[in-house]
Amino acid sequence: MQSTPSCPTRREFLKKATAAVAAPYVITSSALGAGGAVPASDRIPVGFIGLGGHGIGRNLAMFLNQPDAEPVALCDVDTRQIASALGVVRKQRGQDFSCPTTQDWREVIARSDIDAVMISTADHWHVPLALAAIHTGKDVICEKPTLTIAEGRRLADTVKRYGAVFQLSTEDRSVAIYHRLAELVRNGRIGQLERIRVQLPAGPGGPGDAAPKPVPEGFDWDMWLGPAPWAPYREGLHKFHWRWVRDYSGGMLADWGAHQLDTVQWANDTERTGPVEVEGTGKRHETGLYDTYYEYHLRYRYANGVELFVDSGGTSLRFEGSDGWVGNDGWRQPVKASSDEILRSEIGPNEIHLFTCPAGEHRNFLDCVKSRRDPYFPAEVGHRCCSLAHIGNIAMDFGRKLRWDPDAESFIDDDAANRQRSRAARAPWQI
Repeated sequence: MQSTPSCPTRREFLKKATAAVAAPYVITSSALGAGGAVPASDRIPVGFIGLGGHGIGRNLAMFLNQPDAEPVALCDVDTRQIASALGVVRKQRGQDFSCPTTQDWREVIARSDIDAVMISTADHWHVPLALAAIHTGKDVICEKPTLTIAEGRRLADTVKRYGAVFQLSTEDRSVAIYHRLAELVRNGRIGQLERIRVQLPAGPGGPGDAAPKPVPEGFDWDMWLGPAPWAPYREGLHKFHWRWVRDYSGGMLADWGAHQLDTVQWANDTERTGPVEVEGTGKRHETGLYDTYYEYHLRYRYANGVELFVDSGGTSLRFEGSDGWVGNDGWRQPVKASSDEILRSEIGPNEIHLFTCPAGEHRNFLDCVKSRRDPYFPAEVGHRCCSLAHIGNIAMDFGRKLRWDPDAESFIDDDAANRQRSRAARAPWQI
């Protein structure tokens, strides 16, 4: 992988500036920040791993809009996606822009000129890639969710041990509606919180075609599988529908749950813990490719007495308390409440003000790389949120009520359920 960056990265700038006495280095006016440009010393060199629709349309695009983010490497198992991503960068940065590209993520994290990585792969790669990047001293922003409870715990512990900046990449905490809902509940505007009702989208209507198909040209299928069990390529997976297969994801409960359930945890002041009980039922296809739950109905109970009900079939939030309710109907839809008084309520200067970044998760991540503070959705908080979906899936698998110890992160007196907290990984991708 050959590097031909369009401008010096932050590390290169600092290294050459330090050596200036021994070997004079001519620094361009743009590198110094002339004309409103961010000086090279303040730019964060970012490597991008995973360049699917969301990887390009959301994550790459958002970083390109940040003046202090510099794309340094592009990686995807599909050469067509690499070409698409490079085209997007050149459209903004100029047709002469060049940066290294690869199908092997190991080449990205091995680079000493990269300070941070954006991971936008399928779920089963999230934690292994994040851990590998952190071990090389890089900060990480990674798509949600985690794949298992054990992986999420390993990630949170590793972030803490290495002092890394880690952001689980969702926009919810930057969305004024969800921030407002959480602050109203945390500041007692509905009295004592009693119940939370959440609707999440349902899964696929059909079972999916499990027939093996030829691997598309330029697509490294074995690398895409990575730690997942070996399986033949199937057209029903790429590029979005791998979410419906348990080897790669936790279904819509995990995918959309990482959005709406985060607001639940935020408003309930349980961001770093979890419920003590879970039970539920679900439906999944018995034949075909897709085996995650496409329909689900779950009930959780927290130690503070709050009950959480999660049902498939829509997108909504409702917090019910002793003195009223607040919520919304539909993704990013306006806040509703049981009274105009609640709806118009202002949060006073001495009340709880929840940390957010209205400019979004990418801006927040870059700011925290510089300040070394936790982003608004850090590893521990993200892990606890994702665990709600994981224990929900496990409860539906067993078809019975499970007791959960959020401190030990284990099911109480249930060896069978505890075995589902982790999964074996295919060699050589064990973590």
